[in-house]
Amino acid sequence: QVQLVESGGGLAQPGGSLRLSCVVSGINSVSYYIMAWYRQAPGKQRELVATININEDTWYRDSVKGRFTSSRNNSKNTVYLEMINLNTDDTAVYYCNTNAAEWPWGQGTQVTVSS
Repeated sequence: QVQLVESGGGLAQPGGSLRLSCVVSGINSVSYYIMAWYRQAPGKQRELVATININEDTWYRDSVKGRFTSSRNNSKNTVYLEMINLNTDDTAVYYCNTNAAEWPWGQGTQVTVSS
């Protein structure tokens, strides 16, 4: 059974930064997968935020381009999301999964941006 454990969220001020981590267990290696970060804000549907493929090519939704950076460490079965210049619209629960969302969702990590 694949398990996803996200961490690193918290309270940040507008303009602040956070680094999220996601550890994947129950598989041999994440290196075979296109990994993704999603987020769900209160009262909204979960949305795709960023992806990183096996060649470490990345994609970002327009609203986070230039502010978010996804990376991966396949030897640790871990993916990361570095977030800078946060704004209140980034407030959400952040999740990782494959780009096809093929694994059971983890508990996510709450990011709250507020002054």
